Amino acid sequence: MWTPTTREQHSRKGQRYQSDLTDAEWRVIEPHLPEPRATGRPRSWAMREIVNGIFYVMRAGCTWRLLPTDFPPWGTIYRWFATFRDDGRFEAINHTLVMADRERVGREASPTGAIIDSQSVKTTEAGGPRGYDAGKKINGRKRHALVDTDGRGLDLEPHPASIQDRDGGGPLLRACDGAFPVSKKALADGRYGGDRVANATVVAVEIVRKNPEQVGFAVQPRRWVVERFFAWIGRNRRLAKDFEATIDSARAFLYAASVMLLVRRLARAS
Repeated sequence: MWTPTTREQHSRKGQRYQSDLTDAEWRVIEPHLPEPRATGRPRSWAMREIVNGIFYVMRAGCTWRLLPTDFPPWGTIYRWFATFRDDGRFEAINHTLVMADRERVGREASPTGAIIDSQSVKTTEAGGPRGYDAGKKINGRKRHALVDTDGRGLDLEPHPASIQDRDGGGPLLRACDGAFPVSKKALADGRYGGDRVANATVVAVEIVRKNPEQVGFAVQPRRWVVERFFAWIGRNRRLAKDFEATIDSARAFLYAASVMLLVRRLARAS
């Protein structure tokens, strides 16, 4: 709920751009970024400005070439983004910050419960893998997300929208089982019913079904948490559609959006 107190906490007045890291946010993310090498050519640009540039592109939804001139050259920022994408930097940062934020609120670092769902979005002329989701009438890609019961992104995976949820849910659970091995239960809707998801891992998949007497829209228990996560990351205009030519870039932006949420949350708490 928005109150004068919460508005002040979320205010970013004084920042050059709304996507820029504050000093507190930089202290959260800095330890997880690569340090300058002891040998070779010194860096020409501060790593904080590189991250600011990546977050600006994600938040504003612009192309790399349209970055404002007060950032480092767009090619430099893109090369760093490609480096972070290829070495799984955003995934690693997200994993660490999820555990840190859970411990901050007094919970175990590794969650025992999760919620799984997907979101289908259109793609553009950039190309890359895509498919047709007959249920949502969308030609594009599907974003699969597994979040904990508070809405923190645990595992995020984009793939062609033609892959049905019962086929995409199993690999997502298996991938998360290695990162958070103590998970015990995952909540899902009826599209994840069947043996493919139920037998994918030792995680028990509980199907949350609609009330037989339900008329119209109704919020389903705990399933709304993953929908809220999609709404949170949807504030980034780069994610309004899937503009990426590769699945790897699409995945990197999803994790970057999750990292931005966690960095701001941890910084406010500090």
